[in-house]
This record gives sequence, structure tokens and C-alpha cells, in this order.
Amino acid sequence: MIIIFWISIFLIVYTFVGYGFVLYILVKLKRLFKKPFVFSKGAILPTVSILVAAYNEEDIIEEKIENTLKLNYPKAKIQLIFITDGSSDRTAAKVGAFKEVLLLHEDSRAGKMAAIKRAIPYINGDITIFTDANTFLNTEAVNELVKHYQNPLVGAVAGEKRILVETAADASSAGEGFYWKYESKLKKWDYALYSNVGAAGELFSIRTVLYQPVESDTIIDDHMIAMRIAENGFIIAYEPDAYAMETASADVKEELKRKIRIAAGGIQSILRLKKAANPFHQPIFTFQYISHRVLRWTITPFLLILVFLLNGIIALNTPFIFYKLLFAMQVVFYLLSLTGLYFERRNIRLKVLFIPYYFCIMNYAVLAGIIRYYQKNQSAAWEKSKRKS
Repeated sequence: MIIIFWISIFLIVYTFVGYGFVLYILVKLKRLFKKPFVFSKGAILPTVSILVAAYNEEDIIEEKIENTLKLNYPKAKIQLIFITDGSSDRTAAKVGAFKEVLLLHEDSRAGKMAAIKRAIPYINGDITIFTDANTFLNTEAVNELVKHYQNPLVGAVAGEKRILVETAADASSAGEGFYWKYESKLKKWDYALYSNVGAAGELFSIRTVLYQPVESDTIIDDHMIAMRIAENGFIIAYEPDAYAMETASADVKEELKRKIRIAAGGIQSILRLKKAANPFHQPIFTFQYISHRVLRWTITPFLLILVFLLNGIIALNTPFIFYKLLFAMQVVFYLLSLTGLYFERRNIRLKVLFIPYYFCIMNYAVLAGIIRYYQKNQSAAWEKSKRKS
């Protein structure tokens, strides 16, 4: 029992904290022997196609288009494609008013992946950039993304997601903002070591010729598109100076809905990405993939429950005060999480409580996502989460 307890503790700590330390050390060691790729400032800029899949986004779609038109990149080398399949509001009409944008629209809705597949034949850029309708890009985003393609080993480039957090943030804002700052650091180190292990739909790009259609029932299409390219031996680069900004989920309930969907998609992707998990194919990439993604999306939430139960049993049956203190610390942590829940429901903002609360919400979402996936209750159609204004 004690052996299982300590193995579980190790895996939990490694997943959420230890992997970051290991990455940092490995990157430092690598840089002693190999310098980072140096970009040429005079390189010829490739043509790019920016693809936006929008569903019922009439309130924000014009701002998105205006933001896209202001990107600092030669206009002759940019193609803008907005696909609004299934939208029942005025999204398509508003997009159609912009002559600079190619509008693709069908009344039927078959999910984001189906919409992307329908748009692919219209793309004429060397690089395809995917971005969400409710995010806004910095003006240099395209330049920062495409510079990585000077390296012939790079097949995709992920941008950074930034959450706009108010000074007096609630649980969803504070928790989501903290999570993405930590994720951004891990992604930076992942790329410095070898490759990123996925991409977020807010902003990522690929070499158009490397695009592979993924299954139409794919839940997290952005992740799968990038990972299929990586499975073929290409690197997924990461560029923090190309970023997409969006507000946090409207509340924890909306954030939970989004994370459960991602967790269900995570399990689906693990079952389908056989080559990524094969250490004989790309050993360093597999190490990164399992450490950064697989552990989080599979066993870690179960281990948290197991550790709590085992710690309680051991504490009751051992004279060692250490185990009793460790169990007491766990109890305090989960009580802080419950207090965070109590305060969040009463709109009382105390950031120090939102971190343990958000941590528990994240891991609950993984459990719920696994259950939802195996019960076949998760649709591939995007279930839009409400965001703060």
C-alpha cells in the first residue's frame, strides 16, 4: 500500500510540477551543445491563408474581421476565409459585407472539423493559419508565426493563448489565466527541447501541403491536425510573440463545460495517435507527449483520489506523524477548494482560493470527460462557451 501511495504521489507531482523542472534542465543541457535555429530577417515571406470557422458569432464577427484586416503582413500575400456553416443568426450576412473575405456558408451544421474539410480546397496559401472567431490577434502575429517555417523541419507553429484577466478576477478568470501562463511556459520549453505536443485552436498554423484530414467526429480538431503532422516527423514550433487574446469563460460552470469537452477529446486523441505514443518511432517526442498530455488526460485525476484514500488509511494505521501531517495537508487543500467554490457562488473574489478550486475543477473535468466519451455523449459539434464581455 505504501509503495503504491508513493508511486502515485510521484506521478502526480511529476505531471503538474516535476515535468516542468525536468524540461528546464534538459533545455539548459541541450543549449550547451546545440544553439537555437537562427532566423533570417531577409527571407521571402510565404503566402498565407487565414481560416476562421464561426458559428453564431454575430456579436463579435465584425470586430474579428477588422482585427484580421489590421494584421501587419503584405495584403497581396494574405487570403481570408470565413466559414459560417450552420449559423442561424446574422454571422454570414455580416461576413459577406466584407469584400476582402471569402465567405463559405451552408445552412447545415456538421461540426467544426467538417467545416474545415469543406474549406481546405479553397486555400491557396503556402501556410494555413487557424484562429477562432472570438479571439483577437496581435498585429505581428503572422510574421512571428511564419518565420519558423524557415526551418524545413517545422511543419506547424502554435501561437500563444492569452486570457484577459481583470484586477479583481473571479475563479474562472484567475484560474484560467494562471493555467495558461503555466502552459505557455511548458510549451516554450517543449519546443526548445524538441517539439510542442499539440496546438490550441485560438491560433496555430501549418504548412498547407502537410495537412491531413482527420476523422469528422474529431472533438479537438486543432490538436489532432497538428499532432498528425508531428507523427510524420515534423516539429510543432511554439511562438509566444504570436498571440490570441480572449476573455475568460463567463463563470466556472462555462469553463467546466469547455474543459469536459476537451478532456473527452483528449481521450479520443490518445486512442487515435498511436505513433505519437510509440517510443520506438520518435523517443523524445513520445517522452514529451506522455509527460505533458497523456498523464494529465488519463490517470492523474484517479491518482489524486487514490492518494487521498490511501493516505487516510495509512495515517490511521501508522505511528509516523509524517503521514498524518501529509493527510492533514490534503484535507486543508480540498477544504480551501470547497471554500473557493462557496466564495465563487457568492461572487466573493479571493484569488488565493481560486487556484486550489480551479485545480480540482480541472481534474474533475478530466473524469467527467472520460465518462462522457465512453458513454458516447460528446458531440464533435462545438458547444460554444459563454465568455466575459
